[in-house]
Amino acid sequence: MGLLDNKICLITGGSRGIGEAIVRRFHAEGAEVIFTYRSSSEKADALVADLGSRTTAMQSDASNFEAAGKLIEDVIAKYERIDVLINNAGITDDTLMLRMSEDQWDRVIDVNLKSVFNLTKQILRPMLRARSGSIINMSSVVGVFGNAGQANYAASKAGIIGFSKSIAKEIGSRGIRCNAIAPGFISTDMTDELDEKTKQSYIDNIPIKRLGEATDVADGCVFLASDMSQYITGQVISICGGLNT
Repeated sequence: MGLLDNKICLITGGSRGIGEAIVRRFHAEGAEVIFTYRSSSEKADALVADLGSRTTAMQSDASNFEAAGKLIEDVIAKYERIDVLINNAGITDDTLMLRMSEDQWDRVIDVNLKSVFNLTKQILRPMLRARSGSIINMSSVVGVFGNAGQANYAASKAGIIGFSKSIAKEIGSRGIRCNAIAPGFISTDMTDELDEKTKQSYIDNIPIKRLGEATDVADGCVFLASDMSQYITGQVISICGGLNT
């Protein structure tokens, strides 16, 4: 028996990094997993081939409102419901504010924050009809305490926190939960590109004294998606090794 047996779970940005770890963990816990990708078709196909049954990849742009609507419509047409939505799609485009272009700002806000609105807006009616569901939005500790050179990213992730708390208050009485997860410094392709000195400077500020793993975040998502968290909504769970303490 898995913690997510018989749950229909939709995960945006699931072909790589934290998203891939969530897909793998949810599949291991018995969920029917549908994940989206925007351009990484080879990685998405490889992930489906590796996991086999109960895994479906769908190409979709979460930052596009119409595409988000079509995605929800297609998933419900096939599976009849969606029990869990994880808004994980996200990008970075870092630079100091003096150098940041309007395009850099808009692109990060659209992919990271507008996508959360798009998918949540489109899934609310089906979840309200079912009077159940769990929405999990991927924020960041950077959205809590900011970070130089990441004003666009920090703003998008802080927006997700406010959004999640507001939605939780709107829909809690209808049996739907909405929470945010705020990862700290997680070992991914992005951190792999950092030099050892920079990595160590991050680790020095983390009480647990290591970078997190994508599986650490995936475990938190399993908890919020499962029936173990039925009395938890409107919360921000920091998975950061104590960085946000």
